[in-house]
Amino acid sequence: MTVDRNSIQFDNRDAAAGSGETVNLGEEAGRPSPSQNSRIASAVLSPAVQFWLRSQVQQVDELKVKIEGSDRQIFSGAIPKVTAAARSAVYKGLHLTEVAIEGCGIRINLGQALKGKPLRLLESVPVAGVLRLSQADLNASLKAPLLADALNEFLLPMLPLTDREKSLKLQNLQIIIEAGLLTLSATILRAGGREIMLVLRTGLRMASAGQLMFESPELELDGELKSSDFNGFKIDFGPEVEIEELILSPGEIVCRGGITVLP
Repeated sequence: MTVDRNSIQFDNRDAAAGSGETVNLGEEAGRPSPSQNSRIASAVLSPAVQFWLRSQVQQVDELKVKIEGSDRQIFSGAIPKVTAAARSAVYKGLHLTEVAIEGCGIRINLGQALKGKPLRLLESVPVAGVLRLSQADLNASLKAPLLADALNEFLLPMLPLTDREKSLKLQNLQIIIEAGLLTLSATILRAGGREIMLVLRTGLRMASAGQLMFESPELELDGELKSSDFNGFKIDFGPEVEIEELILSPGEIVCRGGITVLP
């Protein structure tokens, strides 16, 4: 099971990945993994974590989890590597086409957990990953309150609307993904039942490791181009997120990067 960070391939074979920046979930080529004989990791922890992850999502077509480490390391609360990959997962209404992650150097309070205390991280964990979103899955996610409410809070205050109209909700949300371009369309129902058609077209580029910026955005309301406050607008994901690459291709988005999971 490999995650190739130089392509969009999500390979589920337990084999060595190639060279470069490939993240390998199996053994390195020509060398057995030191965790190969860990019965705790393979027989207990990996299935338990996989079962727990399945219980957290509404749907998942394929899910694989692998925990590496010797029995001695794991009993001491040190887990050298955890890798997971999923296809067609739905979490809180968000549809994830494919996602693969790898976390290394994990330390947990396993000794305390075995005595009945809650399991927790002892140190921050850097997690590297690849996420692919198809246009169909992204549009299905727009129906989830989590994403729909975020778009309402983000977009409406910056639109050239009256104060009363800015309290309305976007309806019939839809996104089209093209090469380097996102097009968001929606309607706003005005008092009296009249609909306003909204279309926002924008490129996206990395402004920094933790920020994406709108590039050459165009806003159209009721068929007329309007000036807006979107030009140069930045989406800040915070210091724990590091985006290495964002690719907008016809019909899909691929994002590679990392996130620091805090204890």
